[in-house]
Amino acid sequence: MNSIDCLKEVQLSNGETLAYRERPGGEQVVLLVHGNMTSSKHWDLLMENLHEEFHIIAPDLRGFGGSSYNKRITHISDFAEDLKRFVDALSLKDFHLVGWSTGGMVCMQYCVLYPEDCHKLILMASGSTRGYPFYGMTPDGQIDMANRFTTLQEIEQDPYKTKAVQYLYDTKNKDGLRAIWNAAIYTHRQPQPERYEAYLEDMLTQRNLADVYSSLNTFNISTIDHEAGKGTGEVNHIIQPVLVMYGDRDFVVVEQMTNEIIEDFGGKAKVVKMENCGHSPLIDNLEQLTSEIEKFLLEG
Repeated sequence: MNSIDCLKEVQLSNGETLAYRERPGGEQVVLLVHGNMTSSKHWDLLMENLHEEFHIIAPDLRGFGGSSYNKRITHISDFAEDLKRFVDALSLKDFHLVGWSTGGMVCMQYCVLYPEDCHKLILMASGSTRGYPFYGMTPDGQIDMANRFTTLQEIEQDPYKTKAVQYLYDTKNKDGLRAIWNAAIYTHRQPQPERYEAYLEDMLTQRNLADVYSSLNTFNISTIDHEAGKGTGEVNHIIQPVLVMYGDRDFVVVEQMTNEIIEDFGGKAKVVKMENCGHSPLIDNLEQLTSEIEKFLLEG
């Protein structure tokens, strides 16, 4: 068995258990933080291809993959606090953080709370500093931009996104999940069949869907208030060098959200736009993704 496929576990001080994958390497430690509907499994291609200079660790967030879900999360900071307990348990210091989608928001929150731990921050197709909005629908089935949800209860009862995806989880409907990913994420390229099957099997481990949706919706470390959360301005406390990577054809995190990140960092972040790339650069353009990450982490 490939060592990357081997899940390890660490007990956290709050009673949760986080599973993780590890690829040994050099002195530079890189933590990979996955997004919604995924886990550390989805980082396998990057873990296999990133330069051997890097020691890579990829945890499963609470409620994903092999990790526990004893207590429900209510905010992105719950994931960030778990991550802090995780790195403390492994005695990790001065590492780099790479966050994909929801994981990008977790990594930003971590850097706000624990600025001395992280050396460099990479946001890959990351949700916005102003959250990821969830809206109601009009009677004719259109997104109602005037009706952003503000409570967990509204999100739990949403038939179009929460209940529809949860039903696929509950019925272990991998074909339904495949259809969603083909329509929204793997629109340009798809993983090799065997790898894709493993990803789909892994998606079914998620136990926190509505809680994650609600946490994404209320997240806001910008200085601009929105309907679901007041801006905390904490983005101004992120002191690490930041690389923002996004695809030019991302249908999940639209370009407006990336522009919000860039604006809120006030020009301090390095920005790389990946051509002909969607929400999963890991599949669409692994070569460019790997090159840009290595260049950013090894420079200076």
